[in-house]
Amino acid sequence: MKLPHRRQFLHLAAGAAALPTFSRMARAQSYPTRPVHIMVDVAPGGSSDILARLMDQWLSERLGQPFIIENRPGGGGNIATEAVVRAPADGYTLLLVGPSRAINATLYDKLNFNFIRDIAPVASFLRGPVVLVVNPSVPAKSVPELIAYAKANPGKLNLASAGNGSNPHMSGELFKMMAGVDMVHVPYRSGGAALTALLGGQVQVYFPGTVSSIEYIRATRARSHHRDALGRTAGRSDSGRVRAGI
Repeated sequence: MKLPHRRQFLHLAAGAAALPTFSRMARAQSYPTRPVHIMVDVAPGGSSDILARLMDQWLSERLGQPFIIENRPGGGGNIATEAVVRAPADGYTLLLVGPSRAINATLYDKLNFNFIRDIAPVASFLRGPVVLVVNPSVPAKSVPELIAYAKANPGKLNLASAGNGSNPHMSGELFKMMAGVDMVHVPYRSGGAALTALLGGQVQVYFPGTVSSIEYIRATRARSHHRDALGRTAGRSDSGRVRAGI
């Protein structure tokens, strides 16, 4: 995870008071003068929640006001987005935005907001990859082996996601389409719940972000890392808990 330079991010965060959508009062005063709420569209434990809490602590320490995380899971992120849209446009209710905002515009016919019109950007602070992880019960040690196994057992593998339309869901559907395999989609209310289900064996395949999964990958030595036919790296952890392909 690479964050912007401290001064750059502090400037961007404080610049929220100068956005056109904020009230004149917010622009005129020193921002912030009271607690700021950050809406997160997943339950605690997912990648977005972890990122928000790391940034929450950083901002609170440097700006001298509490930044409070509010988890509003459900609706593919639409519940959290609508809560921010309906809040006063004063810079004290922020939204952690992920790829699902662009995805939702194509999945939902009727939304109670127009994201481009109703939300103003403040700062971009992360670009991260998605990781393919599988439960060790799957007899595949590389991505090509996983594809071959899935083709030989259509519908046998369960594909976890952090909800319909989430980034892990779209990543999994893209993988299914490109590889020509049939896996059953199982949506959860958060990335943390999906990862827990994978580690517990309720599902076999998941595409999380590295933020929530990296510790499970780093905790043990990779036994057979190698480049496979799809240009990804695959391996198995010594703990037997999770395999990962990047």
